[in-house]
Amino acid sequence: MKIARTMLASAALLGLTLGPVHAAELKKVGLAVANLQANFFNQIKQSVEDEAKKRGIEVVTVDAKGDGPTQVNQIQDLLTQNIDALIYIPAGAAAATVPVKLAKSAGVPVVNVDRNADGAPGDTFLATDSVASAKAVCDYILKQAGGKGKMVIIHGQKGTTPEVDRSKGCAESLKANPDVKVVAEQYSNIWSQDEGFQIMQNMLQANPDVSIVFAQADALALGAAQAIKVANPSQKIVVGGFDGDTAALEALSKGVFDVTATQQTQKMGRDAVANAAKLVAGEKVPPVQLMDATLTTKENVAGFIASHP
Repeated sequence: MKIARTMLASAALLGLTLGPVHAAELKKVGLAVANLQANFFNQIKQSVEDEAKKRGIEVVTVDAKGDGPTQVNQIQDLLTQNIDALIYIPAGAAAATVPVKLAKSAGVPVVNVDRNADGAPGDTFLATDSVASAKAVCDYILKQAGGKGKMVIIHGQKGTTPEVDRSKGCAESLKANPDVKVVAEQYSNIWSQDEGFQIMQNMLQANPDVSIVFAQADALALGAAQAIKVANPSQKIVVGGFDGDTAALEALSKGVFDVTATQQTQKMGRDAVANAAKLVAGEKVPPVQLMDATLTTKENVAGFIASHP
């Protein structure tokens, strides 16, 4: 009887020890942003912080200001602060894989947003389908130009996911428009309006008869439009952007430039937090999650100014 009682007690203790297994809970997330000078990244930051607040999650945000090595150091520091997950927007292509490897070696799941790390992707990647959306923008501006003319392209930061995909999408549009000739292309360093202005000024000096501009971000498009206004060419120059930045949407409504692709920045932020929570809880999520962007012109921009997706 004594042996039986001992066995029953041991079994009960074992049951208490094992108990029901509770999933881990996301309590603290690190948010590593490429450059908070960009409205696009600021929108994602605000959305992440708003969603985290609703869920009672602490957010520690760091801004690399466009510098890859700085971001590596920032993420090393985040990993010492006992974060449960990392939401990561790489500052550049060169060192993008390092933070992912550091986080994974520390057992911290990674949600990449907007830019993936080639060769070392995060546990999931949330982004706009930039190939399809850039094709739509370029289809629009080439049609507005009558399917012919000289075109220039102002690229984003070389080698980053959006730069590569937007180049690919526009190239598809150009294949279907053989009477459009690309006469100049240049990369920017931080996708800024100042860069767009300077690059477009130089392009206009070398190609005064250009009639089509694809700028791979709205800030670049606004800078290009400013340079065109200063130059005051005799011909109409159609300008396309990308992002749906708040200031750019206002400018678009006033006819400063012609078209953009409005990304779902608020949804990206919310989904980043939701996916981080799922990963911490041990749930499986898709490795790539692409969202649609909406082709936006003066005709439909008012809705996006009133409520950004």
